[in-house]
Amino acid sequence: MPKPLIGITAERWSSSTTNPNRNVQGALTSYLEAVAGAGGLPVILPLTLGDEDLREVYARLDGVLLPGGGDIEPALFQAVPYPKTNGIDPDRDRLEIDLARRAAADQKPLFGICRGIQVFNVALGGTLYQDILDELGTGLAHMCSSSKFPANHHAHGVKVEEETLLARVLGQPLVQVNSRHHQSVKDVAPGLAIAARAPDGVIEAIELPDHPFALGVQWHPENLQAQPEMKALFVKFVEEAAKREH
Repeated sequence: MPKPLIGITAERWSSSTTNPNRNVQGALTSYLEAVAGAGGLPVILPLTLGDEDLREVYARLDGVLLPGGGDIEPALFQAVPYPKTNGIDPDRDRLEIDLARRAAADQKPLFGICRGIQVFNVALGGTLYQDILDELGTGLAHMCSSSKFPANHHAHGVKVEEETLLARVLGQPLVQVNSRHHQSVKDVAPGLAIAARAPDGVIEAIELPDHPFALGVQWHPENLQAQPEMKALFVKFVEEAAKREH
């Protein structure tokens, strides 16, 4: 049986100072290895795909992974830009929102990580806090930068809601997670359900009920693959993708 094809949206890196003509689109190795380690075949989706090409590529995918990255254009959730909002990429917003809506409607497995949970929420009509520290005033550390902390640094605990897909996959009500985000889900989109929260109330996971696997988490499980419950997230995602029929 062929391995399920998992599309991972690219991230764009700006030109280097030494070579200003070098524009790069790619994906972090941690995402590629987590998908491959769970039995999937990862493919990177360029942000510059036109609508027709995107539809053709999407039709061939068995699952979609929306990885971490910069902030989403606030106008997409009827907000004005906050001073700390940064890293907006219109091409990425367009591509990922389209993919999220399609996967949600088509029952195609969708896994959103960090920025990905936020895209998932916005795509279906939800809103975001543009800066947790300023807007919520929480003292809990949500932005543990990879430049200061190991990628697998446990920043805080997360309480998982009972009788959710996330609870069934993780197999435990409390998990320790890493954290590298300054924005988060505010108003949950219609039809989505909260699947986990941090101790300060920040939403850490959302999911689409009655969907085989449409889940967004605010932490980075791709960096926590030594933890069986975090590896299980990718295994379940790929397993559901493998059930797809073309």
